[in-house]
Amino acid sequence: MEEHAITILLLGDEGCGKSTLLSRISQGRQNLHGKTPISPLRDMDQPFVFEIRSRKGQYRFEFYDTSSPENWRLLRPDVVLICYDISQRLSLINLQRVWIKEVRTTFVSSDVLPVLVLGLKRDLRSEHDPNGIIYPQEAYQAAQEMRADKYMECSAVTGELMTEVFDDICSTAIKTTTPDGGQSEGGCAIM
Repeated sequence: MEEHAITILLLGDEGCGKSTLLSRISQGRQNLHGKTPISPLRDMDQPFVFEIRSRKGQYRFEFYDTSSPENWRLLRPDVVLICYDISQRLSLINLQRVWIKEVRTTFVSSDVLPVLVLGLKRDLRSEHDPNGIIYPQEAYQAAQEMRADKYMECSAVTGELMTEVFDDICSTAIKTTTPDGGQSEGGCAIM
C-alpha cells in the first residue's frame, strides 16, 4: 500500500493555542476527547507525525507550527490551518490582515492550496469580556471573505469538537493526494 506524506502547516498568532492543539493530536485519536492531560511538545521535535490507514491508502500527516522550523516559509505545505484565539479579537484581526496575506504571498501554489480557518480555545468563549469574544457566525463570515475552504473551532484543553476538527483536517489532507485536490468547490464550509 502506497504511503502519502502530507505537510500541514499551522499559522497564527503566538499564544493562540496551536501548540496545545498539536499536543492533543500527538497523543493519538483515542485521546482527542480531553480525558488525558496534555503533554507539552518541544518545537525542535517538529514535524509532529500522525499516521493513519484508510481504504484509500496509508497517510503520514506531518504537522508544523510557525515556531519551527526557523523559516517555515520554506515549507511546501499541502494544507494550511490559519488559527486564531476565539477569546481574543486581535487574533481574528491578525488572521484577516496578516496570516492570509502571508499564505497568498509566500506559497506559489496558494491558488490551489486548501486553507482552513480554525478557532481555538472554544472553552474560553464564556469566560472573557463579551466585547472581545468572536462568535462562530462572525468568524465564519471572515473565513468566507478570505476565501478559506472551511471554518472550524474546538478546544484542545477540554477536547470539545476535537474529533470532528481532526476528521475534517484529515479528510481535506487526504483529498490533496487526489487529482481534484483538497480545495472546496467554491465556498467556505462550516463544521
